[in-house]
Amino acid sequence: MEIKMSKDVRARAEQVRCIFLDVDGVLTDGKLYIGANGEETKTNFVRDGYGIKLALKQGFEIAVISGRPSAAMQQRCEWLGIRHVAMNAENKEQVYRRIITQLGLSDAQCAAIGDDVPDLPLMQRVGLAMSVADAHPSALAAAHWVSQYNGGHGAVREALDLILGSQGKLPA
Repeated sequence: MEIKMSKDVRARAEQVRCIFLDVDGVLTDGKLYIGANGEETKTNFVRDGYGIKLALKQGFEIAVISGRPSAAMQQRCEWLGIRHVAMNAENKEQVYRRIITQLGLSDAQCAAIGDDVPDLPLMQRVGLAMSVADAHPSALAAAHWVSQYNGGHGAVREALDLILGSQGKLPA
């Protein structure tokens, strides 16, 4: 499946080496499921997880930065093999700068997938800003590319397929 993108988005995607993901509303559907004892669970789309594993296998770095703590998502990230995870990060941009410095990357070599106001500092810095279909209007306005899917429903996989496909690294 060929993902529609402009020449500008393709040029940006060709430079990407690291993808930054938000959790709530991007990797999940944005809903909080809280049990009677305060335990929190989240839903995850299995094809998003496969896309992450595929990107990692192709040599990309994946980083997850969330403004909220989540033991469930911390576990999910470990299962997927994501090495760069920051939960309960008050300043996402500070974490972003630390990670790209550690990896020796420039802003142009990074993509970010966001859905709301806390994601804007990253979306405004990276070479390729991406958003889920049901994002807040401010995130939609900041995005170079918008998925046809909502958060937690395949948007991450579509975005990763776009990046991998633009670099000829998407298996048939």
